[in-house]
Order: sequence, then structure tokens, then C-alpha cells
Amino acid sequence: MKDRASENKQAAEQEKWKEKGVAMRAFFYIFGTHVFAAFIGLLFYLGQHAQK
Repeated sequence: MKDRASENKQAAEQEKWKEKGVAMRAFFYIFGTHVFAAFIGLLFYLGQHAQK
């Protein structure tokens, strides 16, 4: 019985670790996309205000 309980506990810990990994990856993808979009917006802004 102890083996089964310890296996369940290990499985639960692995699932929590996977959930944290997915959440962190989603955060970094979303954050990175916004940083990239801001950079592109800055390029357009600078292009519009450049002396021609």
C-alpha cells in the first residue's frame, strides 16, 4: 500500500511541475510577442518621424 501511495504522490508532483512549465512557457511566449510587437511599433513610429 505504501508503494501505491508514494507512486501517486510522485505522479501528482510531476503533474504540478508540468503545469508550472506550461504556465511559464505561455507567459514567456506572450511577453515575448508583446516585446516584439512594441519593437515593430517603435520602428514604424521612427520611420514616420524620420527626416526625409
